[in-house]
Amino acid sequence: MRQHRLLLPLCLLVSVHSQAGGLYLYETGTDDLGLASAGMAARAQDATVQFMNPAGLSHLKGRHLTVAGQALYGDVPYDLDDPAQADVDTVIGWFPAASFYYSQQIDDRWTLGVATYGNFGLGLDFGDWAGEQLIQEATLVALTLQPSLAYRLDEHWSLGAALGINYGLFSLKRDTPQGGRKLDDSDWALNAKLGILYEVDQGTRFGLGYSSAVEYHFDIQTQATIDRPNLPGITVDLPLSGMVNSPQQLMISAYHSLSRDWAIMGNLGWQDWSDYNNNEVAVFDQSSAAKNRYQDTYHLAVGLQHNLTPQWTLNGGLAYDSSAYKDQDKTSLTVPSGQTLRVGAGLRYGINEQDAIGAGVEYARIDSARVQEGHLSGRYDSPALYFFAVNYSKQF
Repeated sequence: MRQHRLLLPLCLLVSVHSQAGGLYLYETGTDDLGLASAGMAARAQDATVQFMNPAGLSHLKGRHLTVAGQALYGDVPYDLDDPAQADVDTVIGWFPAASFYYSQQIDDRWTLGVATYGNFGLGLDFGDWAGEQLIQEATLVALTLQPSLAYRLDEHWSLGAALGINYGLFSLKRDTPQGGRKLDDSDWALNAKLGILYEVDQGTRFGLGYSSAVEYHFDIQTQATIDRPNLPGITVDLPLSGMVNSPQQLMISAYHSLSRDWAIMGNLGWQDWSDYNNNEVAVFDQSSAAKNRYQDTYHLAVGLQHNLTPQWTLNGGLAYDSSAYKDQDKTSLTVPSGQTLRVGAGLRYGINEQDAIGAGVEYARIDSARVQEGHLSGRYDSPALYFFAVNYSKQF
């Protein structure tokens, strides 16, 4: 039916996670996409390291700039259990995104950085379907402006901190017997990022990045009454808590040069989705506590980088994220999520010693999920996300 939009990293012009546990996206159009995010808190080859670990900026000399563009296509169909109702072809279609990263070394100790990106949000477009009086479209667009600071303690240790200034815009559109109705609200939220970088030598380093939770408070009326021949006068409260909150997370990364031409890197991550288990919603007049719905998620990734020639660099990576749901047969209509397998590939071409362009693709396969919400019950069957990215980097 109608295409669906997912909120993706989109900076500068527009912005917007989906997936990586709950709704976080690791993808912001950078070279990390081609590595399936492997090593992102320790790779520290450009200013994009501040996204996960601001301490990584201390590894960079001079000034670095990266501008990235990205397109996402989501193939996420929703099949209703009721054979009399038409299915939704996909709830996520095409969505563009962009990001900007900059760093500047002040002296041998201090490095400043600034970034703008969007890596949290969700856009749903069910179109004309059986639940249109509950939800036709729901969109959270989130944009982050992040100033960062890194300090080098000595030749091995560096510390970093960043402030996330997050702006969120949420809108909900539904059909009513009186005609279409659109509700929207916006909010500002702050969060912190802290990081540590330990450099064994020039070719081996470990990074630790921590991000605190982002909590938006939107004044949106989520309750609606469905008045259809097969759903007469049923009052429903749309569960949105998992859609508008992002939990705290921790990422440990490693980077190691195997030789002059090869490097290996990896991640181990955690996200605190169980923190939202106290949210309670009413679905089809049945009290439904989300206490047994969410669980913490875990992330694993491994990647390889190969310098094919002095100009050409090849990237490849594989990542796994566990599901934010304890039971894939009891998931939320508004948060299509599950354990996810990512495969990424990319390349970079050095135009000269200062300028380079990169490109990458990534495929993310998500577990199927069951939604149990009365007459709107159904299944998200084998969802998949496709990412395409290009970027330009310059060293001054």
